[in-house]
Amino acid sequence: MSTLTYDRFRTDLEAYFDRTASKAWEQLTSDAPVSGVRAKVRAGRTEMRDTLLSWMPADMTGLRMLDAGCGTGALAVEAAQRGAEVVAIDVAGSLVEIARKRAPAGLNIDWRVGDMLDPALGRFDHVVAMDSLIHYPAFDIVDVIRALADRTAGSIAFTFTPQTPMLSAMLGIGRLFPRGDRSPAIIPVREPLLRTLIRHALPKARLGRDRRISASFYTSHALEILP
Repeated sequence: MSTLTYDRFRTDLEAYFDRTASKAWEQLTSDAPVSGVRAKVRAGRTEMRDTLLSWMPADMTGLRMLDAGCGTGALAVEAAQRGAEVVAIDVAGSLVEIARKRAPAGLNIDWRVGDMLDPALGRFDHVVAMDSLIHYPAFDIVDVIRALADRTAGSIAFTFTPQTPMLSAMLGIGRLFPRGDRSPAIIPVREPLLRTLIRHALPKARLGRDRRISASFYTSHALEILP
C-alpha cells in the first residue's frame, strides 16, 4: 500500500524527528523534569501506553508483535519483557537509536528503521500503533489498518486524534505560529467516519475495545480491531 499522501506525511515525519525533534522526544519520554504542559503530555502518553498494553496478553511468550511507530521504545520493551518476540520499527532513525540504547539487554526486540507496512517484516499475532497514525487522513489510516490486518492473526490496536471542537480550536491557534516552528500536523478524524470506513474495508473484522484519553495538550483515542 502506498499513496501520495501516505508517502508525503511519512517523509515529513522522518524529517521532523531526525532533523528537529529527537532531543525533545528523548527528554519527553524519559524521567527527566519537564515543563507543566510537557508533563501533562507525558502523563497522557503513559496512560495511553498502559491502556494498549492492558489489551495485550499478560504472558506473550511465543507471540510475535509489531510495534508500528515504536518511537523511543517503551511499549516494545514492556511487550518483550512479557515474553513477546517484538519487531519495533519507526521512520525516524534517531528515535530508534535512543530506543536501542535504553532497552535492557537480552530482550527479543528487532529494532528497525523503515516503513511499518514493509511485507518483509512478516506476520504477527498482535500489532500496536500508538500515535503513529495521528498525522494521516482517515482514508490513509484505514488503508494502513487493512494492510496490517492481512498479516495479523490476533489484534490491531491503534490510536487516532478525535475531532473535537476544543482540539480544532487548539490546532487553529497552532497554525498562527511560523511554519518552521511547527511539528507535522496532527489530523483530527471523526470517529463515526473512521468506524464506518473500517467496517467497509474489513467486513469480517470486529471492532473491539476503545478508550479516549485527554490530558491538556494530549488527546488520543485508542481502538482495537480483531481481524
